[in-house]
Amino acid sequence: MTAGTPGGIAVVGSGSLARAICCSLAVAADPAPDRVTVLARSGEAAQEIAAVAAARAAVSGRPTRFVATTVDAADPDALVRALNSVRPRVVAHCASVQSPWENLHAPSAWTDLLARGGFGVGLPLHALLARRVAEAVRRSAAPALLVNACYPDAVNPLLHAEGLPVLCGVGNAATLAAGLRAALRPEPGRRLRVLAHHAHLHTSEDPGDELRAWLDDRPVAGVTGLLRRHRACSRTELNAVTGHSAAVVLARLATGDAVHADLPGPLGLPGGYPVRVEGGEVTLDLPAGLTRKEAVDWQMRMAAHDGAVVTPAGETWFGDACRAALVPHLPGEPERYGAGDTAALAGRLLELRARLRTAPAAPAVPDTAGRLVRS
Repeated sequence: MTAGTPGGIAVVGSGSLARAICCSLAVAADPAPDRVTVLARSGEAAQEIAAVAAARAAVSGRPTRFVATTVDAADPDALVRALNSVRPRVVAHCASVQSPWENLHAPSAWTDLLARGGFGVGLPLHALLARRVAEAVRRSAAPALLVNACYPDAVNPLLHAEGLPVLCGVGNAATLAAGLRAALRPEPGRRLRVLAHHAHLHTSEDPGDELRAWLDDRPVAGVTGLLRRHRACSRTELNAVTGHSAAVVLARLATGDAVHADLPGPLGLPGGYPVRVEGGEVTLDLPAGLTRKEAVDWQMRMAAHDGAVVTPAGETWFGDACRAALVPHLPGEPERYGAGDTAALAGRLLELRARLRTAPAAPAVPDTAGRLVRS
């Protein structure tokens, strides 16, 4: 495919992020992809996403066609067959066995454990389907670019260390960059660069650990204040921003055109970085004076706030809060895991989840701001 030629996109999953991505691909992608295929275990959900997105595209006078295919992301063989049939230019993976919204819809002792340990506790679960989709992409006849939306700050280093093909992630750093762009409104042609981790979706307890941003090569001051309105939005509402920013990137990747963006997990690195993508190749686009080593070392320190640290080589270790939450239920767990060890850990976590979901969540109590939280 030559640059500028529309290409197909496959979106794996039928959750809220997959829906948000498709809704934006329908009306705002530039250039518009020729076809978007929704691949999901639930045929009904996939059909619904495709139907709504197709209607939005039609009303907006856009040419993109949306179709649905029933396939289970947990079945690599079925995925390979689907990809060989669809032959997308880009595969956007949005499916996880652990919903980030479970604490809102079905609180239990399991969601209490996730809250105590940090988001990183769920890393092996978010990696489970991402690994299988990456395996399917590698085995398929179509040379698709894989973009992972499931905790890419930490999952992508795992996939990369296992030799699995993953170009980059979407969300997190890109979502925060969108909030900053809305606050700063930089003039056309000026480059906003953001160095951020998933942990920065929340305000850092230590102001010195706030995300870093540059306008061209000049540091942006007062980032916490600039992001206050953005971070005050509910995570479910911000999902629309995540989906929209992802759709913009996916559409350009599908044409092979150059992309300048702030993306998580590029080159299998932990955290999110300013990058340039062209012709399926990713290069870091760091501001003047910041080396790759400095950026990666900083990201690993920030990862500790999420509870799980993943090195570029795929070695994983959990922080104190995470281990304190897990060890009473999974005694004897090692302090560090190799890249291939997290798959077995995911199985143990699924068994633990099944047990803890049968126990009620702790009672909600007001925090210092008067909001109800679970202890």
